[in-house]
Amino acid sequence: MTDLLHHARVSRGQFLRMMGGLAAATLATTACSTRPETTATTGGGGATTELKFIGVADQKTPMDELAAAYAKATPTVRITASYAPTDQVQTSVRTQLGAGNAPDLHVVYPGSGSAMSMTQIAQAGLLADLSAQAWTQTIPAGFKPAFQLDGKTYLYSAGSSVIGAVYNKKVFEQAGIDAPPTTWTEFLAVCDKLKKAGVTPIALGAQTPWVTQLITYALVPSTVYAKDPTFDDKQLAGQATFAGSGWRQAMEMYLELQKRGYFNDKPNGTTFEQQTSMVATGKAAMAIQVSAVLPDFRKAASSPDDLSMFPVPGADDANQVWIPAGVVVGLGASAKGRNAEQAKAFIDFLGRQENINAWAKAIAAIPLTQDSSSTIDPAVQSFLPFTKDRAVPFMDQRWPNAEVQPTHFAVVQELLAGDATIDEALKKMDEAYRK
Repeated sequence: MTDLLHHARVSRGQFLRMMGGLAAATLATTACSTRPETTATTGGGGATTELKFIGVADQKTPMDELAAAYAKATPTVRITASYAPTDQVQTSVRTQLGAGNAPDLHVVYPGSGSAMSMTQIAQAGLLADLSAQAWTQTIPAGFKPAFQLDGKTYLYSAGSSVIGAVYNKKVFEQAGIDAPPTTWTEFLAVCDKLKKAGVTPIALGAQTPWVTQLITYALVPSTVYAKDPTFDDKQLAGQATFAGSGWRQAMEMYLELQKRGYFNDKPNGTTFEQQTSMVATGKAAMAIQVSAVLPDFRKAASSPDDLSMFPVPGADDANQVWIPAGVVVGLGASAKGRNAEQAKAFIDFLGRQENINAWAKAIAAIPLTQDSSSTIDPAVQSFLPFTKDRAVPFMDQRWPNAEVQPTHFAVVQELLAGDATIDEALKKMDEAYRK
């Protein structure tokens, strides 16, 4: 475990220097069984190889587009993709990997903090080494711990995304709100104004477990890392804890939003899909979300241009507001799949700059590497000033095991239900971290 932690480390300074040249950027998974080559024929009469891919919902648009492009360029290979909820892939695909019947290609999370994360799977020898592919040589130094273990690359990801407030501009305008807030006090005032205007300020779909984490993730950069950028290193060394840090303040702020009545009724009974619909249709003004799902909100809206994003201000000094930014969920090839070489060839195709650009554009991410044809979604533009020196990776990307994240999900649901105190929640997270 000591070696694993060593290789999982990346200094905040490294990350921030790299992000200054890029920009900012969580969440998906996969499941299915590996199949041998099929005997289906192409138009030219040759046999085709069917590659199975299982991913999560926010991978569907870019994956379907690029799989079709690959089939056109390589008619001897067909990608068959399916998509499962994030919470299912964390269990089902991981089980298949361990049993030796995983799909050829599957979702992989950056870093080390979940059961389907790069470090956890690669350490078990279940991911194919992609290091020989040209695109891996361009991975920014600060992002390498998200992609690599022991100097080898096991994850493909097209870029980075941010966590912030997805908001309905029309609802803000109707409530007389001229601009997004830049401090916590202003944020509370905006929520109060929205509530008085008869609209739910914040839609929260906490029935979907991964949604529970996003408000704390949005606040912790300001309550923890703005005060101590080396917090992760200290925590890994046993010199800092969740309970003894700004994580407590972030939890208090989370519950303050609930106590003030700024969430929808019964957030623990509300799904991500319902959260999305509420903001898209104007029943709620905003949702704290990762930018990778912004296209889902736009698809649900009658006017996609009504939806944009802004950083959640977790401090009363605008200069002390920091943001969460991290490598977006990606994919890998099964090391033990019968079609491993064909699967790796497809990933190599994804690594071409034009395909990195296409994938990133589809999920409102910032491309991993950029050229003259790269674009950044206008909704993410407001985050760019923070990326020079006030951005930190998503918290779970540096956690040392796959126990902390599900514990975080569970304790947030308990807090929202009134079934736990903040002390109890943080104690459980610290216990999970030390496992």
